[in-house]
Amino acid sequence: MTGVWQAASVTLQCGLTLPQVRLVYQTYGELAPRRDNVILYPTSYGAHHTDLDWLIAPAGILDPTRWFIIIPNMLGNGLSSAPSNGELPGLAEQGYYFTHWDNVTLQERLLREVWGIERLALVYGWSMGAQQAYHWGALYPERVERIVALCGTAKTTPHNQVFLLSLRAALTADPTWDGQTFHGIPERGFCAFARIYASWAVSQAFYRAEVYRQLGYESLADYLERGWERNYRRRDPRDLLAMIDTWLHCDVGQNPLYQGDYRRALQAIQAKTLVMPATTDLYFPVADCAAEAALIPGAVCRPIPSLWGHRAGNPWQHPPDAAFIRQAVRDWLAA
Repeated sequence: MTGVWQAASVTLQCGLTLPQVRLVYQTYGELAPRRDNVILYPTSYGAHHTDLDWLIAPAGILDPTRWFIIIPNMLGNGLSSAPSNGELPGLAEQGYYFTHWDNVTLQERLLREVWGIERLALVYGWSMGAQQAYHWGALYPERVERIVALCGTAKTTPHNQVFLLSLRAALTADPTWDGQTFHGIPERGFCAFARIYASWAVSQAFYRAEVYRQLGYESLADYLERGWERNYRRRDPRDLLAMIDTWLHCDVGQNPLYQGDYRRALQAIQAKTLVMPATTDLYFPVADCAAEAALIPGAVCRPIPSLWGHRAGNPWQHPPDAAFIRQAVRDWLAA
């Protein structure tokens, strides 16, 4: 079921007060009478819930016959409040941006006000969804039983920032950008943006093996155009920038609760945490994810062995990675 939740007069972490904020969400399965079967599955960069719910099925990674699964669309993604729907009056150039503090505190209100949910059996997230999962564990440590964080970190590293800044530079170098917004479709910007993204999102070994040909693409150029550029052209470039700004500002300790103490925020997580980086991820290398896992009490780091790089954490095109994640998640939920 698709739903819309609204809140009035919301002050964002950046200091801007919005007259109204809207979260669009999708639910799967049935809420148990005791409200103890809830899985929260936040969205990732550029994704709507319809891009991510492929893994929700009785034989899938998340089973809706057992769990009540909620996908809240991230602020800035174009379904929930975003620049493209007029619900954010400016971009970072004006000093306005969404953070995961904003995402998670609003999600907490959504769960409590719509369903009376006080406790989560699992927060499952990939990429920016994993960032939100860590924030849930740190901001509400007594209310999250388990976390599965795939291919994401609780704080954006300097190397990751370079990638994000290159995406931002590619889009805003387009002549349709006036320093504050776009006037028209950034044709050159989309082209450059997609090729930067494709160079990071899968591994060098993926390209050496020409795995894209197994997916039905005739050539590397065909893969870049149909597999990447067309995908991001579905999104408003202003929303893509808004989500980049959220990613750039990701730091689980940089909020009113932890006052910049990143280590203390991770150490406060009480959830049973499974960290699942991909062995070839260029955004969130195993070493970065394992270092964070070492700060979370009792966390387990279990890398996904895959050539698919970052996309191993959302393997809708690669059944072996999906099977690996499905077994790991079901074992974690059963433990």
